[in-house]
Formats: sequence, structure tokens, C-alpha cells
Amino acid sequence: MTVSGPDGDGGPTTRSREDGGDLGRPMTLAGALAAAETAAPVESLDVVARMLKEHLGAASVSFLITDFTGGSVVRLGTAGSVDTDEPARRITLHGTLYDDVMRTQRPGVEDGGGGALVRIVAPVTNRGDAIGLLELFMPAAPDAEVMREIGETAHALAYIVIANRSFTDVYQWGRRTIPLSLAAEIQHRLLPASLACEAAQFTVAGALEPADHVGGDTFDYVIDRDTVQLSVTDAMGHDVDASLLATLLVGALRRARRAGAGLAEQARQADRAIREHGRQGYVTGQLLRISLLDGRAEFVNAGHPWPLRMRDGQVREITPMIDMPFGFHPPHTYRVQSLDLRPGDRLVMLTDGMLERNASSLDLSDLIVRTRALHPREAARSLITAIVDANHGSLQDDATVMCLDWHGVGHSRRNADTGADLADASAPSRPGRTTPRR
Repeated sequence: MTVSGPDGDGGPTTRSREDGGDLGRPMTLAGALAAAETAAPVESLDVVARMLKEHLGAASVSFLITDFTGGSVVRLGTAGSVDTDEPARRITLHGTLYDDVMRTQRPGVEDGGGGALVRIVAPVTNRGDAIGLLELFMPAAPDAEVMREIGETAHALAYIVIANRSFTDVYQWGRRTIPLSLAAEIQHRLLPASLACEAAQFTVAGALEPADHVGGDTFDYVIDRDTVQLSVTDAMGHDVDASLLATLLVGALRRARRAGAGLAEQARQADRAIREHGRQGYVTGQLLRISLLDGRAEFVNAGHPWPLRMRDGQVREITPMIDMPFGFHPPHTYRVQSLDLRPGDRLVMLTDGMLERNASSLDLSDLIVRTRALHPREAARSLITAIVDANHGSLQDDATVMCLDWHGVGHSRRNADTGADLADASAPSRPGRTTPRR
């Protein structure tokens, strides 16, 4: 989504600020959503970009989508945005304004000086899922009201992407840093549509880095009226065989969960599915269920690496009773165990790819402590990046992390307001706040 140049692009006729005239109807969330709904799924972002450009008198408006790794963005739409000298390519986030905005979830304003266009970058995020960025180039620095409108439009764009990405492959194309193997394609389709979620009682985020030969890792979460449920699983083997085994396991867990089964029954059905259809394969896994009413947490461990809990700046490995992996003969039962989880705790669930022998010099507990101020989304990516770096960019097994911050049942509402932060782009960031704005 890139709209640049003065006029003549066939868009709406709303008069711009540069005209010095009336701006017409205010740029509202409802208006942006309505305009997107009238367009084809592939063109919905372009329509909103054109509206925003003409309403604010911007020289250009672009949407940049994050890739699967969260380490780069891709500008969707026409290449060559005004004064950027950037073709349609992947842009590495590290050390850029994009990175600052993505990490802090606060807009960034960059004034080139000397009459150059002013660049504004705003996060396009829904419930903690950092979908991408909205970028504008404007002739003058925006005031608080303009920043509010940009923020509301960025918020609308998140909903527009979510609503339209099931109809087109455009957004999937933008998320691919490199071509995916068949196994990796299957693996990614098993993950939840949003890799992070914020609610009043918790924030959760997952990250997965496939090995050179995909190893069958998956993670999943779902929020019901009274509970949040999470799972991390690791299918034996590599490549397509591992992905097919993971597909069988995730399908069995979701089927049981959606039928209202408890953890023990979910585990039993997953075990049976692997034994009956898994061709002698097996899957390790960890299932977690937390009540949103009283905070009670319980879990099942099926031969999986133990979770880590950080409390008051100290990381401790939780040592549960371990049951057999899913798929082992003969049939066996799974014990539901209680988990001590208190407000302020951070729980990290992982797969054995995070414990590779090449990463023996990496102190995972220390890294969890050092990233405690980060949003779970950023903390999970930091842990994955550290493992990849320790293995010189080549993993022998998939590396997967799920990071859960438990705020407690006393939090009945979350602050989803977008205006206050956006109106003050110069305010200091608060990456460690308990309930982030988006």
C-alpha cells in the first residue's frame, strides 16, 4: 500500500490541508473500515492510504508488513515512495526508526530539516500482534490532532489486514523473508493466526524459528470466556514427515478442546490420534490451562522440556511429573498437575531446540531476566535470536518459545486507547508496563 505524488490518481476528492480549505469529513475509524469494505481485498489498504494522503495532504502513505521472523518489513504496493530511495524490498528492522516504533509501540516522527519532508511511522497492531507499520511523509510536522488521526487510522489498518488476509495471498507473500519449503509451509499454517495476544489478565506471544530441516515444532493458544489455553509441541523427525505428524497432533488437540474437553481428555485424544495414525511416530508436548476467573493454572507434561518461571527477578525451572509423549505404546494416562502462577509472573515454555548443545554457552535464565522489561512479543524474539546466533545461523532443530505474562484476575479491563500515546510521540516509552495499549 503506497500512495505518492500530488493528485490525479483517481481517488476521492476530499480537499487537503495544503489547499487551505475545509478538510471535509473527519478521518474516522468507521470511515476507514467502510471504505476498505467497499474495495477488493487486495486493494483495501490502497483505498485507506489514498484517503489518508488526501485528507492530511501527505506526499506519500505506505503500509509495511512484518515478516514471519519479526526481523524485517516489506512495503506492500507501489515501489519508490517519495524521498525514501527504497525499492520494493525487505527492510531489516535493526537500528532503524521502524525498529524503535515496533519495539515501543509508540509512533516516531523524523524531521529531515532544511525543508525536507517529515516522516511519521505508527504501529499497526491489534491486541499485541504487531502486524506492521504505517508510514507517511508530510510537508510539515504534525500537530496532536493529526497524530490522533494517524493513530486511529493505523488501528483501523490492523483490523483491515485481519479481515482481508484470509481472502488473498498478498499478506502471506509479504511475510516471507525467504521461500518456504513444503514442510515449513505446513508448519506455519498450524500456528495461530496472531502470534501474540493481549487481554486484561495476561499477555502471551510465541515465536518459532524452523531448523534447516523443519523439525515439527508448533505452538497454539485460545481464549475462551473463562479460560486461556496454551500448548507447545514437538513432533519427532524432520521435514514433511514431522510437519504431517504435527498436523495430526494439533488437529486432535483442537478438536478435543473445541468439544469442551479438559486437559486430560485433550491429551488422551491426542495420544490416540498419534498411535492410530502417526506411523510409529511420537510427539512431546505441554498443555496449559488458566482460569480467568480465579487464576488457577493446571498443565500436562508429555515428555516435554520443563517450563521456566520468572518471579521477582528470579528464574526457576518448574519440575513436573512427566508422562509419556503422545503416541507411545501401550496406551497410558496423563496427569493434570497444578501450576503456581501469581500476578507479575512470566512463564516461558519452550522446545528442546532452545537447549541445543551448540548453545551451551548461553545462559537462558539470565537472558529471560535481562529481557524482563520487554513485551512478551519482543522477549520471545530476543530469546530466539540469541539461540540462532549461538548456532551461527544454522539450527539442527526447530527453536520455539511461548512467553506468558500473567497480570492476574484483578485486571477486568485493558486500556486499548490509541490516542493518548499517539498524540505525544516524544513521550518516553514504557516497555515494561503491565497492560500495554495494543
